[in-house]
Amino acid sequence: MKYFTIILTLFALPVSANVEITGNVAAKCIIQTTKSGAYGNPIASKLSTTPADGGVLPIIRYDVSIADSYTANITHPTAFSSSPSLSDTVAWTGSTSVTQTSVSGMSAYEAAKTVVGSTTIFDLTLAGSTWFSTASSATYGSAKPLPGGTYTSVVQASCIAK
Repeated sequence: MKYFTIILTLFALPVSANVEITGNVAAKCIIQTTKSGAYGNPIASKLSTTPADGGVLPIIRYDVSIADSYTANITHPTAFSSSPSLSDTVAWTGSTSVTQTSVSGMSAYEAAKTVVGSTTIFDLTLAGSTWFSTASSATYGSAKPLPGGTYTSVVQASCIAK
């Protein structure tokens, strides 16, 4: 019997189990398109979202439920996502601004924004909603007329956790 117990001990295999743990995190920063933009064509070589040029500024709304936890990073276009074939260069300009807020203190976001290349960064220090508009302008070649067709570009909006 003593030898039988020793033999069983030698052949005993350890038993293990993996227990899964899951969790859901609800978004605390939500980005929504309030208004899609449109290019106006004020002169033959230029497309612009500026209303004075016949364009429509795109409006993006950020809803933040936790103060001082996120930055809004909004990048104006630097290329067309679709367009007719272009044989010359396109010069891009753009800017993003605060257009409306749900809390009066959010108006300070405009003065405190930073711009890195084509990206404007806003520190979202208060909970609530903020609306941003992005101006975009594309000038073709050396004042060459743009070829006829449909031009599309994209404003990239992201909410980055601090």
